[in-house]
Amino acid sequence: MSANQSVPAIIRRYFELAGRPDSEDYFALFAEDAVVEDESAEYRGIAAIRQWRRAVPLVSYEVTDVQDGPAGTVVTATITGDFPGSPFAGLRYRFSDYDDSAIRVLRIAP
Repeated sequence: MSANQSVPAIIRRYFELAGRPDSEDYFALFAEDAVVEDESAEYRGIAAIRQWRRAVPLVSYEVTDVQDGPAGTVVTATITGDFPGSPFAGLRYRFSDYDDSAIRVLRIAP
């Protein structure tokens, strides 16, 4: 995250933990009934989020922009990892329902 941008702690923690394999601290960021939408696929509940996370390659993140508005916080990042097309720029992470204790809705799309 850019030092100039104020980012809610739970979102900052998401990006710190997302690149670690099977981090229980990562899964603890989500509410039991959370929803993650990764492009066109939707994962409802922590069990589905665990399956999704274990199926996607680990990546590193370079956050390029953070916008906070009425629809939530949108973080734009370049991801780099072991997948075709790496690095991929312009991926948007929209955290639209969260508080200090849990992420409830996350939508990821180009």
